[in-house]
Amino acid sequence: MTSECDGLMRLCGASEATEDTPLRVERGGKVYAIFRLASGYFVTADACTHGPGSLSEGMVLGEEIECPFHQGRYHIPSGNPTGPPCTVPIRCWTAHVIGGQIMIDPNEER
Repeated sequence: MTSECDGLMRLCGASEATEDTPLRVERGGKVYAIFRLASGYFVTADACTHGPGSLSEGMVLGEEIECPFHQGRYHIPSGNPTGPPCTVPIRCWTAHVIGGQIMIDPNEER
């Protein structure tokens, strides 16, 4: 579902994302992990870059997500790997909160 707001795609309501518990959302043929941290909302690809782990099933540790498959870690705001065996960053999108909805530009990967 795409919004009429500058080509942004709605992922979920902001209230659906709870602090320290990742949320898995499928939209447009992709799977996203949505995080609500003390510093804001963040959206990453759900798949770990090292193996078959789903990051939305992982454990949030401060600003890091630990993959449930092999316990590798990523810094949620940047997507950079912070713990082995992960070495490749996860894809990230800027989370826009508009009218109580979390939205991203699916073409503006960072």
